[in-house]
Amino acid sequence: MEQPEKRGSFPSSAMVLPLFAVACAVCAALLLFSSGPGARLHVWNFGTGFTMIKAAGYIGLGCAVVAVASGVISVRRRHFKGVFVSLIALLLALVSFGIPLYWKIQAQSYPRIHDISTDLNNPPRFVAISTERRAGVRYGGIEVATQQMKAYPELKTVVLALSANEAYKTALLIARDLGWDIVAERPAEGIIEATDTTRWFGFKDDIAVRIVPAGDRSLLDIRSVSRVGISDLGTNAKRVRAFLAKIAPSRR
Repeated sequence: MEQPEKRGSFPSSAMVLPLFAVACAVCAALLLFSSGPGARLHVWNFGTGFTMIKAAGYIGLGCAVVAVASGVISVRRRHFKGVFVSLIALLLALVSFGIPLYWKIQAQSYPRIHDISTDLNNPPRFVAISTERRAGVRYGGIEVATQQMKAYPELKTVVLALSANEAYKTALLIARDLGWDIVAERPAEGIIEATDTTRWFGFKDDIAVRIVPAGDRSLLDIRSVSRVGISDLGTNAKRVRAFLAKIAPSRR
């Protein structure tokens, strides 16, 4: 029969393993959920954040094994407090392991590119943003274009039933509605340059929208480029789709 614990005393031997499991699981969860916000607040760099995510996954997996073992032992001892604590540890551990695993699987399903454009032959160029970044934004050429065509074949130049002037005004309103920071407006050239910030790590991604007249209609192209990394986990393609869905809803 379970013996009552005295107040102020150390945990009984039956609770040592469950408490160890839950402590490890809490550490794993803290690593995972602070990785992005810490990088965004410049407490550490994004490389450290990625390492924290990986560590959280490994620790979470180990904690899950320990939690299962402690739960089984607690059940055999009929130590129901130990069972409850072990279940909490298991849930936290599975979250800490499962989320990094899901992100890894997702990353492998996307092409290793971070520059998406609706015009692969002549992508919209950056002028103001290139100056701000102190480096030109170069396009990767046929290699990037080939991967994009295979992964996102639907992303192409949009023909709008609007004059270039009206299309430009609409595009600018949509860019602001999406929360982008407008860097440059050049209506005479039909160019909008903007920057968007990702939610988790706070990465800065650059966007260029180009509108050219085509009779009483207009042609719109958009390009979205990450500043860091090789693969963008589909972020730029999702951003382009979100913009096109607003300005040309019939494409959806």
